[in-house]
Amino acid sequence: MTTYISLLRGINVSGQKRIQMTALKEIYEELNFSNIQTFIQSGNVVFQYIESDLHDLALNISNEIQKRFGFFVPIIVLTAPELEDIIKKNPFLEDITKNKDHQCVTFLDSQPVEIDLEIITKVKQEGEEFAINGKAVYLFCPYGFARTKLTNVFLEKKLKVNATTRNWKTTTELLMIATNQDNFT
Repeated sequence: MTTYISLLRGINVSGQKRIQMTALKEIYEELNFSNIQTFIQSGNVVFQYIESDLHDLALNISNEIQKRFGFFVPIIVLTAPELEDIIKKNPFLEDITKNKDHQCVTFLDSQPVEIDLEIITKVKQEGEEFAINGKAVYLFCPYGFARTKLTNVFLEKKLKVNATTRNWKTTTELLMIATNQDNFT
């Protein structure tokens, strides 16, 4: 069995696209996933399943949500080793002036083909920093992610890939959950 982390974009935000975690867990059970654990209300699910294509898994989950709730939810799925690699590659970790509470990771569903660093740099606010590595955009937002212009929508448009963002605490907690699941199989 492979351990996966699925990141749903835009559910339970400002009363939009509401999905209770118990209902979400039921969908994953119906898809025959096992060892399902949700984390906070924003659509983070760690689960196990046979080795599968990540895009197919995301599409299957999204289709089931569409059937049950009547709305589309973009989903990014990655494996536990991929998440671990993304965490290890965070360029801001060694800099003690970069408070982890102001760090986020924007997860991309695929590696961008073209990256226009100049246009992204023009949009960032003073004090903000970003780094792109593979399927991750690392953000340092000293004023908070809610105030940055380096949003999911902006990054999706400029990088031409689907994206969803998690703060650093959530990102590392998801790895801990996934790693613990690996110890039970």
